[in-house]
Amino acid sequence: MRPIRIALTKGRLEKDTVGLFQKLEYDCSELLNKGRKLILSVPDANLEVVLAKAADVITYVEHGVCDLGVVGKDTIMEYGGSFFEVTDLGFGKCQFALAGEKGKDFYEGYSVKTIATKYPNVTRRFFEGKGMDIEIVKIEGSVELAPLLKLSNAIVDIVETGSTLKENGLEVFEYVAPISARMIVNTASVKLRKQEIESFVEKIESVL
Repeated sequence: MRPIRIALTKGRLEKDTVGLFQKLEYDCSELLNKGRKLILSVPDANLEVVLAKAADVITYVEHGVCDLGVVGKDTIMEYGGSFFEVTDLGFGKCQFALAGEKGKDFYEGYSVKTIATKYPNVTRRFFEGKGMDIEIVKIEGSVELAPLLKLSNAIVDIVETGSTLKENGLEVFEYVAPISARMIVNTASVKLRKQEIESFVEKIESVL
C-alpha cells in the first residue's frame, strides 16, 4: 500500500506544516532540500508530500489522489467541495474583509454597489446574507486598485495587517469571516485508511 499522501499549499502554509512535522521529529530532509521535486517523501512517517496551489489541493483531495490536504479556509469557502475538514491548524491567520475608500459610508444610498474581488462566491454569499444586490468584478491582481480607479465601490479581500489598505487610503468597513489553515481529508480515505489517518491527525493535533 502506498504511503499516506498529503497535499500542502505551496509557500507559507507549506513552511508552517513542515514546522509541525519537525516538532514531531519526522525526517524532513527532502522537504527542506526539495529542489524542483513535486512529490517528496517523509520516510519515517510513511508519508508522501505533494506541493500544489491552494485550489489544486482541494482538487487532489476530492479526487482521492491525495488522502489529506492543508489549505486555507479562504480557499475552502470559495471553492467548497466534498471532503471532511478535520482540524484548524491555527496558523495562516487573517480575515476576509469588506474595504473601501477611507471615510466613505458604503451602505448609504440605494444604488447597486459594485464589489471587486478574487473571491466571487464568498462575496456573493456575504451580500446575499444581507439581502443586498451587488455587481461583482473579478480581479486577479491587486484588488486595492479597483476602488482607487473608481471601478468598484468596495472590495472583498484577505486582510492580514491592513497596512496595504492604509497605504492606499482604504479602510476596513466590515469583517466577513476569519481565516486560518485547515486540514482536510478525502471522504473515501477516512474509511479505507481510518486508523492511519486518525493516528496521523492526532499526532499533528498533539503539537498544535
